[in-house]
Amino acid sequence: MKIAFFSSEVAPFAKTGGLADVAGSLPIALETEGVEVVILAPMYQTLSIKENPTTIGEKTKVYWIEHPSYFSREGLYGDRFGDYSDNLDRFSYFCRQSLESLKRIQFKPDLVHCHDWQTALAPVYLKTLYRADPFFHRTKAVLTIHNMAYQGIFQSGEFSKVGIGSEWFMVEGLEFFGKVNLLKGGIQFADAVTTVSPTYAQEIQTPEHGFGLDGVLNGQKRQVIGILNGLDHQQWNPETDPHLIQNYSTATLDKKIENKLDLQEKGGLGVDKEIPLIGMVSRLADQKGLELVAEMIRDLCSKLGQFILLGTGDNVYHTLFEKIHKKFDKTAAIYLKFDAALAQKIYAGADFFLIPSRYEPCGLGQMIALRYGTIPIVRRTGGLADTVKDCDQTPDGNGFVFEEYSSKALYQAVERGIKAFQNKERWKKLVQRAMECDFSWRISAKKYVKLYERVIAD
Repeated sequence: MKIAFFSSEVAPFAKTGGLADVAGSLPIALETEGVEVVILAPMYQTLSIKENPTTIGEKTKVYWIEHPSYFSREGLYGDRFGDYSDNLDRFSYFCRQSLESLKRIQFKPDLVHCHDWQTALAPVYLKTLYRADPFFHRTKAVLTIHNMAYQGIFQSGEFSKVGIGSEWFMVEGLEFFGKVNLLKGGIQFADAVTTVSPTYAQEIQTPEHGFGLDGVLNGQKRQVIGILNGLDHQQWNPETDPHLIQNYSTATLDKKIENKLDLQEKGGLGVDKEIPLIGMVSRLADQKGLELVAEMIRDLCSKLGQFILLGTGDNVYHTLFEKIHKKFDKTAAIYLKFDAALAQKIYAGADFFLIPSRYEPCGLGQMIALRYGTIPIVRRTGGLADTVKDCDQTPDGNGFVFEEYSSKALYQAVERGIKAFQNKERWKKLVQRAMECDFSWRISAKKYVKLYERVIAD
């Protein structure tokens, strides 16, 4: 079986979120299932690639699509002023050239696996421009939605840039309330649509989480399939992580505390193993429930424990957390930047990991935290609902979960977590149980193989 991945970002080369982790990890897991995979991705300015193609895993090749005026920029999709105005030009070019590149390298795929709006034109092109091309005669397409909020919407006057006939600017094509919607086009033309967790697959078919496309998804003859993202257990491993001041495992759990003390000291917090330390590594965006944290920060920092946050994003949240840091500088450490090494220190050093998201398609943060024995406190939504079970509701629980999107509900979940933290015997068992959770790509890769086989056979 031959699969071509089209992705606008691939870890560890270019990353803004979980999409990159999937594009960089799932193909390697598919290798072990006997699947032959190639990846096509844009050659960004930020990459220091010495050869094209680049090999990841044992033999998976990444082919880089070059176009200096399109991809030699500081950001992947935009800059501090917003999205790049020519994103439609950039990613329609990427999709066309990725298909052409498959022909040049003579990799005839059974299926093209596309990711998010940036590659959603590939299924459209396969069913229109390349419909009569013998090279792609039997090639199918799967589209994975990583975040429904980002759809690639452009003004109707730009439709000609897509490069297909104007007859496709219609409700059954790419038209969306008088505009061009690339993700909608991908959904309409793909042979199967997946998303990154079972719960999110149900959520995006509702008005609350569908961002206007719930009707399109509900109108599809095929079911939207939710396959949980996996975690690279070799990359995220507290036993070998080079960024930690002290490595540890379930067998040497007492050593984990050294990472907490180091984190407290570096953050200018009181160094005390008995004070609960609540960590958060997040993109600073409306989706992430940051206003709930801000609303309860006074009580958190004055009554419950210490708080450490690492993240970058919208200016409104930068301003908000700068004020919090000034007011609670002895109990809140705030890092408004991207720092991969510090992120891993937080995963290892915090007692709790906070994800109070309004919605969360999958989320890797809670999986990483569990791998490091740091107990997640999450809202029950999307992939968080699929991976975190409440300790007070089930004997095999691995975290603390709240339902209502409110600072009061979040605060009550934190209180429950701290109560467990103060019971040392219960806490040790909880941390060990968390570290034994298996969210590796092994299970998810097998599900993707079954999906590919079914789509190819149809």
